[in-house]
Amino acid sequence: MPVNRQIGDLDISLLFALDALLLEQNVTRAATRLHITQSALSGRLTRLRRIFNDPLFVPSSSGRGMTPTSHMLALKPELQRLLQQLTQFVQSAHVFDPATSERTFRIAAMDNPAAILAPALLPLMRMRAPAVKVAFVLPDKSLVSEQLERGEVDLFIGTAQDATANLIGRRLFNEAFLTAQRIGHPRGTDPLSLDTFCELDHLLISSSGGMFNGMVDEVLGDLGRQRRVSVSVQSYALAPLILNATDCICTLPRRFLQQYAGSLDLFTPPLALDTFSMNLFWHATVNADPAHRWLRSMVFDAVQDQRNERADHERLSHQRYR
Repeated sequence: MPVNRQIGDLDISLLFALDALLLEQNVTRAATRLHITQSALSGRLTRLRRIFNDPLFVPSSSGRGMTPTSHMLALKPELQRLLQQLTQFVQSAHVFDPATSERTFRIAAMDNPAAILAPALLPLMRMRAPAVKVAFVLPDKSLVSEQLERGEVDLFIGTAQDATANLIGRRLFNEAFLTAQRIGHPRGTDPLSLDTFCELDHLLISSSGGMFNGMVDEVLGDLGRQRRVSVSVQSYALAPLILNATDCICTLPRRFLQQYAGSLDLFTPPLALDTFSMNLFWHATVNADPAHRWLRSMVFDAVQDQRNERADHERLSHQRYR
């Protein structure tokens, strides 16, 4: 019989039947161990004998049970190794040990959510998974859904408008806006009026690069007002540096600016700006994967830690924004 035909005839249930028969050396007890009938096990033994062209087990001289043949005893070590490998193979898809994992996770996020999340997420992951690596990458929103499906990116952080139908999403947090200026700004620390807001120089973060108008300008336009944007940069990381070196003010998401409350004065903007939600997205193909479930739990834990820390800070210290 060709070898490939033999392999095709051999399924996992037959391997477990051999293992049970070796352990019990009794058809009745082996069938009980496998939770099948005695006749079903006898049928499997018949198939095994045909595949290996050997009786495998013969009646015991004592008249009780069966004795493995020399061929069966020769197969025993390989059978045990094979079953162990099969068990490890099945378990590998369902087990993730962060303490020993060396996996690399990739999170697609724009500058703002990455700057908000990373300071809380990375120490938390380092504490629980010291060998795990994390890469934050800028998303191409036209391709990120396919990248998630192919496993090139593990998670995507964006707004609800960024979602596609094949992604699973969960809200991370709702976000509002604050306006920041440097400590010691010549205008002082009075609450911002709309007139003052429009008179001052503004710094704008333009994700696409080079733009001098955005959502704030649209709201001002609806009010028949306009501001003067004198500096435009692409990176959120530059905003605190520029604010501290100039008399510009800047209106940015609250969670980002609150990280710099010790070096910037923060104020409530003098106009009504819509809040927005930041969401975590992943693909259905990894929804049940233990490693991805762990990674998602780390993100949500980091957001919750930030929320708790902010609540404690608000209770125990005076807020600098007005």
